[in-house]
Amino acid sequence: MSLLAKSSGIVFTKCALGLTALTLAGAVLAQVQLPTPTKLDGGKVISVEQGRALADKKTAFFIDTRSPVNFGKGHVPGANAIPYKSGSEDAEGFDASKDKFDLSKLPAAKEQALVFYSDGPTGWKSYKAAVWAVKAGYKDVNYMRDGWSEWLAKKLPAEN
Repeated sequence: MSLLAKSSGIVFTKCALGLTALTLAGAVLAQVQLPTPTKLDGGKVISVEQGRALADKKTAFFIDTRSPVNFGKGHVPGANAIPYKSGSEDAEGFDASKDKFDLSKLPAAKEQALVFYSDGPTGWKSYKAAVWAVKAGYKDVNYMRDGWSEWLAKKLPAEN
């Protein structure tokens, strides 16, 4: 093997290693989820404690927007499984036409208090569903931003 071939092999190996490192770094960055907004135009962002108070009063309609599998692993007592299927980007100005959410499963009364939640602060499904509800004319839309993960962390009641 000539010196040039050996040298080229080393360069190729370093180049391949560099591309592998860049690919892995890109994969890690792709998995980082941005947090959801801390405000909801036309609605309220509430804490899990505020959600618990509404659940205890049994006056609010709770919507768990996670997948049916995750809902089945545990949820807020009395919550309704209405999965949100997202095809849009996770951003405040998302394109709702790329998503699916069954508004017909929400109460007919637009004054009914609604509480949307999903996994936690990176759970865009609940944020997006809450935006849909506001746009559909619901008057008392609550987005429990810290979601199921915080509900569990606080050891609040759960249902399977």
